[in-house]
Amino acid sequence: MTAARERLLELIKDKAIVHGRVTLSSGKEADYYVDLRRITLDGEAAPLVGDVMLDLVSDLGVEAVGGLTMGADPVATAMLHAAHRRSQHLDAFVVRKAEKAHGLQRRVEGPDIAGRKVLVVEDTSTTGGSPLTALSACRDAGAEVVAVAVIADRASGAEEKVREAGVPYLAAYSLGDLGLD
Repeated sequence: MTAARERLLELIKDKAIVHGRVTLSSGKEADYYVDLRRITLDGEAAPLVGDVMLDLVSDLGVEAVGGLTMGADPVATAMLHAAHRRSQHLDAFVVRKAEKAHGLQRRVEGPDIAGRKVLVVEDTSTTGGSPLTALSACRDAGAEVVAVAVIADRASGAEEKVREAGVPYLAAYSLGDLGLD
């Protein structure tokens, strides 16, 4: 495990895991919540997110990264900055929840992704709904989605649904890594 990966795992365990009964966005209930926005928006952790996620997908030849706004935005931005620190070029994009009714009426904002290899990201996913929505929007925009990647996998169905959509599902950390299995 790299130093960045080890430190990010420590920060996730210390800052992002909240114990207690919660209702997830899927409507399911859980005895804990992994609040990764406490990580993706943290001054120390966000750069580590970029490094860990770039390492996770280093062999995919990704040209742009993004996903459904809001969970994907800081992950994509962290990766964009990490790539720049490594003298690599990586664009980011944002998938709106609904198409704009004014301006250019784009569903996918940022540099054009048509004809490009893109990675759909999310901080974590329970049912796969957000990454699948983003995957569909990216395909509609003419991109080749090479994978879906999350920081932490909740092991509750997202991986299976994403694979059924025809793309690999990657996670930097499992529930076991987080001590939650």
